[in-house]
Amino acid sequence: MKTRITELLGIRYPIIQGGMQWVGRAELAAAVSNAGGLGILTALTQPTPDDLRQEIARTRTMTDKPFGVNLTILPAVKPPPYAEYVQAIIDSGVKIVETAGNSPKDFIEALKRHDVKIVHKCTSVRHALSAERNGVDAVSVDGFECAGHPGEDDVPGLVLLPVAARKLRIPIIASGGIADGRGMAAALALGAEGINMGTRFCVTQEAPIHDNIKQALVAATERDTKLMFRTLHNTARVFRNAISEEVVATEHRPGGCEFEDIRPLVAGARGRAALESGEVHNGVVSAGQCIGLIDDIPTCAELLERMVRECREHLDRARSWMN
Repeated sequence: MKTRITELLGIRYPIIQGGMQWVGRAELAAAVSNAGGLGILTALTQPTPDDLRQEIARTRTMTDKPFGVNLTILPAVKPPPYAEYVQAIIDSGVKIVETAGNSPKDFIEALKRHDVKIVHKCTSVRHALSAERNGVDAVSVDGFECAGHPGEDDVPGLVLLPVAARKLRIPIIASGGIADGRGMAAALALGAEGINMGTRFCVTQEAPIHDNIKQALVAATERDTKLMFRTLHNTARVFRNAISEEVVATEHRPGGCEFEDIRPLVAGARGRAALESGEVHNGVVSAGQCIGLIDDIPTCAELLERMVRECREHLDRARSWMN
C-alpha cells in the first residue's frame, strides 16, 4: 500500500501503533514495525530521559525497521523535563515523533533541525490546523470513539475525518474506533491516508499487558467503556470496570466532585499495576469503543496482514457495487 503516510514514514503499510502509557515499550513497538507498520515507544513510560535512551537502544536490537517515539505534553504543576526527553530522542537518532496533548511548537524547530518527522495527535480540526501552521508533517485525528482523551467536542470520526480532509493540506491519519480492515477501508474512503490504533494493539500477543486484561477486552462489547472526568472537562474514555464505575459515581454525587476526591482511584501507578497483575477491576484501563470489534489475540504480524487483506476486500466490494 502506498500513501503519503507510507512515503513520509518509510513503512510498508499505513498503520501506526498509538503511543500508550505503560504499553508503548520495545516488545510491542518492534513487533508492529517488523509487521510493516510503525511501532511507537511512549517516552513518559520511561522514568527518565536516560531510560528512554536505553529503551530506544533495546528496540533497535529487535527491529531494523522505522519506529517512533510518542511525547505527550500535558500541563502540570511540576512537568516532566520535556526538553530533555526531546534531546534523548534526537541523540538516539530516532526520525519519527508522535506528539500529543498540548502544542509541540516549542520543540518543532529542534526536531526539524535533525530531520525528525512530526505527527501530532489532535481531537479537533481547529487544533489540527494550528499544528499544520506550526510545521508538523502530518496529523492524527482522534474521533470521539477513541480510548484516552477524546477532547470535549464529542465529534465521531465519521464526521471529523472528512471535515479534516477538506481543510488540511498535510496527510491525515485516522485514530479512534478502528480495529479491523473494514474500519481501515472506511478511514481511507473518508480522506485519511493512514490509521492509528491503540486498543487493538493492546490485544495482541506482544503487548506487555497481563492476559487477564486482554481476555476482558476480548469479552467486552462496544458498550463496555465509560467516560470519566466529564464533570472536570477532561474527558477520558476507559474500560468499564469497578474503578471507572466508582469514579463516575463520585463525579455525579450531590455536592459535586474535586479531582482530589478521585485521585487515589485514577493514580497512574495503580493503572500500571492492574495492567501488569491482571487485576481487571483494580485500576483504570484505557479502552476505545472498538473493543466491540475485537474477538481474538493475534500476533502483530497476523493482525496487520489480516487487516490489509480485509481492507482491500472491502474497498473492492464497495467499488463493485458502483459498476
